Amino acid sequence: MFSDEGRRCMEMRGKAHRFGDDVNTDYILSSRHRAQTLDYKQLAEHLMEDIRPGFYARVSQGDFIVAGENFGCGSSREYAPKVIQAGGIAAILAKSFARIFYRNAINLGLPLVECDTESIAEGDLLRVDLAQGKVFHEKRKMAIPTRPIPAFMLTLLNEGGMVPFLRKYKKFSLSAMGEKN
Repeated sequence: MFSDEGRRCMEMRGKAHRFGDDVNTDYILSSRHRAQTLDYKQLAEHLMEDIRPGFYARVSQGDFIVAGENFGCGSSREYAPKVIQAGGIAAILAKSFARIFYRNAINLGLPLVECDTESIAEGDLLRVDLAQGKVFHEKRKMAIPTRPIPAFMLTLLNEGGMVPFLRKYKKFSLSAMGEKN
């Protein structure tokens, strides 16, 4: 299903930025900023600012948002995962996600990892391997199992999301994703 290059895209390494439960789409990006511009990089400067002022300035490319339950709840704003990507976040790790946020993020190519996040603290260095379904905690030398991501979703993520996938394969088909119908 994946080339060696694709498998490398499924591995990420970065620093944890810790949040709690019920982080809604208005916390991700307040709607007051949405009308200002269509430039997601500019919007990313306001990422999480209502619950953590100055957050964007502390993020390095490839870092992770780590949260508790129900991340992405609230309205189904597609720009929320886009702004997170534009802010340099490689993936979000949480105990659970709002379902519509989960689908929007996967369709846009933003990896979401469901796992027990209790042992992860602010600033911890993590390595996430989506293909193996594990989060490796560098400091504690431990592996945290993740809820498996279905193969077709891994393929979408590997291709950068639904639109790049459709551009490449011209249709949505599980057989194009290496799965049996």
